[in-house]
Amino acid sequence: MRALRYGFVPPYVIAALARSDLADVNAAALTTEKESVRLRVHREHRRTEPGVSVVPETPSAAGARSVYDSGSAFAQRVGDPVRGEGDPATGDRDADDAYDFAGSVRAYFRTEHGRDSVDGAGLPLILNVHYGLRYMNAFWDGDEMTFGDGDGRVFVSFARSLDVVAHELGHGVTQFETGLVYRGQSGALNEHYSDVWGAAITQFVEGTDAASADWLIGDEVLAPGLEGQALRSMKAPGTAYDNPLMGIDPQPAHMRDYYGGPDDNQGVHINSGIPNRAFYLTALSIGTDAAAGIWYAAQANLAPRADFNDAVAALTATAASRVATGQAPDGSERRVRQAFAEVGLPA
Repeated sequence: MRALRYGFVPPYVIAALARSDLADVNAAALTTEKESVRLRVHREHRRTEPGVSVVPETPSAAGARSVYDSGSAFAQRVGDPVRGEGDPATGDRDADDAYDFAGSVRAYFRTEHGRDSVDGAGLPLILNVHYGLRYMNAFWDGDEMTFGDGDGRVFVSFARSLDVVAHELGHGVTQFETGLVYRGQSGALNEHYSDVWGAAITQFVEGTDAASADWLIGDEVLAPGLEGQALRSMKAPGTAYDNPLMGIDPQPAHMRDYYGGPDDNQGVHINSGIPNRAFYLTALSIGTDAAAGIWYAAQANLAPRADFNDAVAALTATAASRVATGQAPDGSERRVRQAFAEVGLPA
């Protein structure tokens, strides 16, 4: 399977910004689109199988972090790391936030799920900050994390968001755990799982719970003037943003509004809103920790081309088995079924 580039900002948002009448926004979006094409071509020549990385083996600690400064160049691992595992803070907020947030993600998976880094075997965490000039995205490319600084008018630095770091490293977990194909419903499940980790890890770090969390994904990277908006809402898909620059959030919250077109790799970001709401409803009824435990364990029963119905079957079966072993609250299987029924699944 080819390792893909999983961008945090959906392509339809960048496309909308590229049509902006504001010259600076238009230019930044067009540059971002051009770089996305270049990266896609580049990845065509670097193929990996699920569970295999081209990150070299190192003698360092499991999941050791290395932060590189791209210096506004469209290049990764420029020069020597500006901060390695255990090194003191650099004073560069982006480098230090990326380092700290990656540590929080690593700690979450180790503490809550017994997982050693994204691959389960201590994969080093490579983080690139200040990538490109006014680059409007962040991505996991199968090997490492890369963060743009944003354009300042629509997006600020992506390295300053725990949501972003957790979401993108979550793609790494999915790559090694299930290899969900990044197209159609399996791709929407891939995006969904990353949003689950973004929300669960944010609550883990901030000490919030399902009832008190805002369930917004990407609100931290929207620039001043777009306060209160986000890229996605797990609680209410389709309501995350509505503004002249980005347009209107197209995510459906129910299968009756399912997007069946070719854009966005057949709707990987768009249709992820449907399982996202199901997770939110499950977390609200049994708690985010219990729900995340079910979602994590269910990955073992998902094939690379799993669809939404397959996910419902795997998640309900996993909930039942975890109830039987005392790892999930009584009634969890029923609550999972009810949550999916509310979004029109199974279909």
